[in-house]
Amino acid sequence: MWSGGGVISLFAGMGLAAFLGWQSYTRPGPLSTDQDIVVPHGNYTSTLNALQNAGVIPNTWWNGRVFLSAVALTRQNGQIHAAELSFPAHASIAQTLWILRHGKPVQHKLTIPEGLTAWQVQALIQAAPFLTGETPLPEEGSTLPQTYTYLRNSSRKELLAHTQAGMTQALRQIWDARENGLPLASQQELLTLASLIEKETGQPGERPAIARVFYNRLQKGMRLQTDPTVIYALTQGKPPLDRALTHADLQAPSPYNTYLNTGLPPGPICSPGAAALQAAAHPAKGDMLYFVASGAGGHNFAATLVDHNHNVSLLRKQKTGH
Repeated sequence: MWSGGGVISLFAGMGLAAFLGWQSYTRPGPLSTDQDIVVPHGNYTSTLNALQNAGVIPNTWWNGRVFLSAVALTRQNGQIHAAELSFPAHASIAQTLWILRHGKPVQHKLTIPEGLTAWQVQALIQAAPFLTGETPLPEEGSTLPQTYTYLRNSSRKELLAHTQAGMTQALRQIWDARENGLPLASQQELLTLASLIEKETGQPGERPAIARVFYNRLQKGMRLQTDPTVIYALTQGKPPLDRALTHADLQAPSPYNTYLNTGLPPGPICSPGAAALQAAAHPAKGDMLYFVASGAGGHNFAATLVDHNHNVSLLRKQKTGH
C-alpha cells in the first residue's frame, strides 16, 4: 500500500522529469552552423540516429528519449518526412520536430548558360551533384538555358527532360508571337537562327540587329557567312576550337558551313537563350547586310560592302595600331 509520502514523492519525481524534459525540448541544440541533412526513410529511431549523428540532437540517452516522447505526444501535428532538410544552427528539439514535419526539402540549383552545345549540356548535367543515373545526349538546341532546381537523388534524365520541356514551351510561345513576314517555315528554323544570333554576340542590345542582318541576307539569297557555323562543323559541338579559323576551314565541306551554302544550316548549333529567341522573332529594322567586331566588345553594322570594308579596315588599324 502506497503511503502518502510515497505518492507525493512519485508525483514530485514525475514533475521533475517533466520539467527537465521540457528544458531539453526547448534548449538550443549543439549544431554549430546551418546544415542540410538527409533524413532517411525508416522509423522514428532511424530518424533520431541520423539527427544525433549529424549533431542536431545531443547524442545522449536522455535527449533521445525526449525526442521520441515528443514525437509521440505531438503526433497530431503531422507526419515526419524523409527528405533532405535544412536545419539552422542550435535548433532545439522543438524546432527540429517542426522542420521534420513542415520544412521544405532542400532545393539544389543548376544553371545552364546560354550558348552551350548539346555535348556541353550533357557534361554539365552529368557533373551536377546529388543527381542519379546517366545523362542522355540531348538533341542540339533542345534545352532552355536558365537556372533549374532539383531535389537530392533526382534523375539526371528527368532533369534533362525538364530543360527540354522548357525550351518546347518557350519556343512555341515566341513563335506564336513572332513578327509577321519573317522568312521562316517552322519553329525549328527560328531556333536555328536564334542559335546563330546567340553565338555571334554577347551584347543583348545587338541581337535584334544581328537577326536583321541574317534576315536581309536570307531574303536576298546571300550566304550568311557566319563563323560559328564553321566552328560547329569542325568541332561537332565538342570542346571549343582553340585556334583562329583559317581560309581552309572556310572551304571545308559541311552542311553547316554557311560560307559554302546558302540558307540556314540544317539545325541549331547551340541552345539559345530566351533573348536570342526573341531577337529572332522580333528583329530590328534596317537594311544592314554586314557586321564586324568593333574592337570594343560589340559590332559595327553596314548596308553596303564599301561601308563594311571600311569597318573592317578600322578594326585592323585598331589591332595593329596603324
